[in-house]
Amino acid sequence: MTPRIHSSAHVDPAAEIGEGTVLGPGVVVEGPVRIGPDCEIGAHAVLQGRVVMGAGNRVGPGAVIGADPQHLTFRRDTPSGVRIGDGNTLREHTTIHRAATENADTMVGDGNFLMAGAHLAHDVILGNRNVVANNALLGGHVRVGDGCFLGGGSVYHQFIRIGRLAVTQGISGFGMDIPPFCMGVGVNRIAGLNTVGLRRAGLGPDARRDLQDAYRLLFRSGLNRAQALEAAAAKSWSPEAEEFFQFARECGKRGLCAHLRSGQGRGESE
Repeated sequence: MTPRIHSSAHVDPAAEIGEGTVLGPGVVVEGPVRIGPDCEIGAHAVLQGRVVMGAGNRVGPGAVIGADPQHLTFRRDTPSGVRIGDGNTLREHTTIHRAATENADTMVGDGNFLMAGAHLAHDVILGNRNVVANNALLGGHVRVGDGCFLGGGSVYHQFIRIGRLAVTQGISGFGMDIPPFCMGVGVNRIAGLNTVGLRRAGLGPDARRDLQDAYRLLFRSGLNRAQALEAAAAKSWSPEAEEFFQFARECGKRGLCAHLRSGQGRGESE
């Protein structure tokens, strides 16, 4: 099935458009863009540069994919791009910038849902089956695992990590790593495990109980992180709890979000 391209769309001769893909009115495809089969590109969306998109993606009106990074020292001749998997929904006015790193790509996996106004900055790596709600803003080099929900209007500082099956509150802000399976709230705080998300992901009661124990050891035992991780290494844990501790071991200079203490406001410092 040949692509259906509206008469007002502009398609660069260097671009490749897959079978069954639909380009709406005013769509602009500039440069060596590759769009897979059965995609739908909404009116006035712009795809430019080294964008590679898989099959079955939906791009909403006014979205911009592949634009230059918002980086003061970026050289426009840097070879970089955006790579998007299969079955993603990128709603209206989503923006995804190409990588600032030479020969790298900003990456989006499969089955993600980016709501209207979501922004992925340069070099972001977004896993699979994530929901990024309206106007959530991810800074450069942010890494997101699988199955996360990032609340509307939330913001994420460059270079932080967000672990698998994490969920964050709307209008929240993070400049520190959010461990997997946790609920991020306020400013750099977590408020326990994402128990609803864990059940929906099929984690049984034993795995959830083990994660509760792991959370208490790392955040509520009175031990510092190094001491808690040393104590964790002395016993056996479920695979999910091991993943939780490994994320903490790999924490970089940004540090981990702290547990929200009773009586502490969600935006307060320790």
